[in-house]
Amino acid sequence: MDVLLTGFEPFGGELTNPSWDAVQAVRSDGHRLTKLRLPCVFGESVAAVRDALAVRRYDLVVCVGQAGGRDGVTPERVAVNLDDARIPDNAGGQPIDEPVVPGGPAAYFTGLPVKACVAALAADGIPASVSHSAGTFVCNHVFYGLMHLVATEHPGVRGGFVHVPFSPEQAEAGGHPSLPVATTARALELIVRTSLSTSVDLRATAGTLH
Repeated sequence: MDVLLTGFEPFGGELTNPSWDAVQAVRSDGHRLTKLRLPCVFGESVAAVRDALAVRRYDLVVCVGQAGGRDGVTPERVAVNLDDARIPDNAGGQPIDEPVVPGGPAAYFTGLPVKACVAALAADGIPASVSHSAGTFVCNHVFYGLMHLVATEHPGVRGGFVHVPFSPEQAEAGGHPSLPVATTARALELIVRTSLSTSVDLRATAGTLH
């Protein structure tokens, strides 16, 4: 099996990004693993994913991003066709109320078995939950862009997005929740393993009231 894992460069004044730090620490579990650091830039990030998919056919693509303030690992359930940046990206771009893909569907559901992934993480003692919003910054931009590429150019590839919390070093000053990078890497290993071995997701509630 060929697996592509992506993480992001630091953004928003941070010196590190736990998504890329954790991706770098992920170990292969018998599959061929490719790791790619994405720029935190609208457009360029999706172009990097497109270029990677053009080089090799992957069975699974998991893109990973930082969600400071969240207290666990959160596989994302849905990507929306909307860029609405509260802060500029690393190139100074700040799209407001623009589509990720003009004329594309309003949303795409993930190709990952997110409920089974959360169950696998919980069984390993790692805090996790299904998220229903990947935001409207570069993370959602990449998530939607990936799913659009899968739908239009690379059918059969399973793909999705996972948000991870701050590392302890990042969270120390602001008192935010955090996870050690090694724990986050372990979570990503379990998500890859579960995604490769699970064709039908668990039928269990993961809904929210608001």
